[in-house]
Amino acid sequence: MPLINPLLPCLYLLSVNWLLIAGIYVAIAVIAYLIQEKFIFKPEKLAQDFEYHYDAPFTELFFDVGPGVRINGLHFFREKPLGLILYFHGNSRSIKGWAKYAKDFYRYNYDVVLVDYRGFGKSTGKRSEAAMLNDMQFVYESLKVKYAESNLIVYGRSLGSGFAAKLASDNHPRFLILDAPFFNFSRAVERFLPILPMRFVLRYKLRSDKYMRKVRCHTYIIHGTRDWLIPIKHSISLQKLNPGRITLIRIVGGGHNNLPSFPEYHNFIRDILAV
Repeated sequence: MPLINPLLPCLYLLSVNWLLIAGIYVAIAVIAYLIQEKFIFKPEKLAQDFEYHYDAPFTELFFDVGPGVRINGLHFFREKPLGLILYFHGNSRSIKGWAKYAKDFYRYNYDVVLVDYRGFGKSTGKRSEAAMLNDMQFVYESLKVKYAESNLIVYGRSLGSGFAAKLASDNHPRFLILDAPFFNFSRAVERFLPILPMRFVLRYKLRSDKYMRKVRCHTYIIHGTRDWLIPIKHSISLQKLNPGRITLIRIVGGGHNNLPSFPEYHNFIRDILAV
């Protein structure tokens, strides 16, 4: 009668356990790939007949990018503006709420245009990174009809910093201002899901580190020193890419969502726009 190695059952169970763990890991990666947009984007959707109301003069804009794709925007205007701020907001809400930040710029006699991404507010169209980047380029080119690029400033906050950086790398705005940006989107997400291979799982890359190498205008980066969501080390790494053209402004004690509550933030915006 043949002898049975007593280690075989243990090896079999061990191999089964590793296969189970590998299967669970792959399943988690697939699920993350399929449902990631629910975690990345937190849009507020508005009815197409929704009416905006603000105290400052404004007009509503629509950019018809293509069939089924319409980007909604708000244009706060001055009588004799010094230029235009094109503002890209973060990953939540809609321009209905983000519009409150327009006063941080039109108070210095600049027009301000804010736009919603696909699926936000009244904007329509199926989202993808390439499509959204194309939308922002379309908006930029539409605005150039009225504003010279030498008077056009691109501003990107948080998620919007990726779109702003890409736009500045492909065009020639006067300045680029990044508010709490990430070095690249994959690095920002890896902090929360370190076990997953973000290189393959994440459909939205937003390679700000790649874009910033091609930006020819001066860039101002504003970041809070206590930002837990996107730590300031992201901005420090971006600034190192081109120290001569990138100015890093630290808001001491600032978090991710409260920079406008600091007087220093408004002082820096005033000084930047006065250049």
